[in-house]
Amino acid sequence: MGIEELIKGGATLPITRWGEPVMHAQTRPVTSFDDELRTLVADMFATMAAAHGVGLAATQVGVDLAVFVYDCPDADDIHRVGAICNPVVTLPEGDERNLESTEEGCLSLPGGYQPLARPDKATCTGVDPWGEPVTVKGTGMLSRCLQHETDHLNGTVFGDRLSNRLRRKLYTQHEELAHLYPADWPVSPRKTSASE
Repeated sequence: MGIEELIKGGATLPITRWGEPVMHAQTRPVTSFDDELRTLVADMFATMAAAHGVGLAATQVGVDLAVFVYDCPDADDIHRVGAICNPVVTLPEGDERNLESTEEGCLSLPGGYQPLARPDKATCTGVDPWGEPVTVKGTGMLSRCLQHETDHLNGTVFGDRLSNRLRRKLYTQHEELAHLYPADWPVSPRKTSASE
């Protein structure tokens, strides 16, 4: 059985918002690579797809386990799909380090986007949902995704990495659109207008 078995058939779950304690705390390492874990991963894939995201951490569905899923293009526009438990991200240093500033958003703060500089390459090591070692080398958006999701599992939301001015702008953007996102989104779809 491979990851393709987990990217279909999961249940859509409500996405947890910033401010909930689980979003701002260190997660527990995954120690049981069982059907319960794989059901969670399948549900995370379904939730990410329903929300049109490229990555989703377990904390974003209210679970304090160190696992995230991704379905994200790399710098060559090749879609990469997977799930990583107990991830560790390694970033380039010295001459190899190249920061790329681009708009970043988060499904747990829907509607808000602000530019954030991150290294344009990242290597993420961990284990898959069956406990087998995995290494993912990310470029472009995939690099950003690996960093963003691993941050979540360490209790860091990307707003924590912004200046105070940009963080205020981010929250203002979110507040202007928050009424379009039901409390159980994406179980209930995003509204298209305030009158719905």
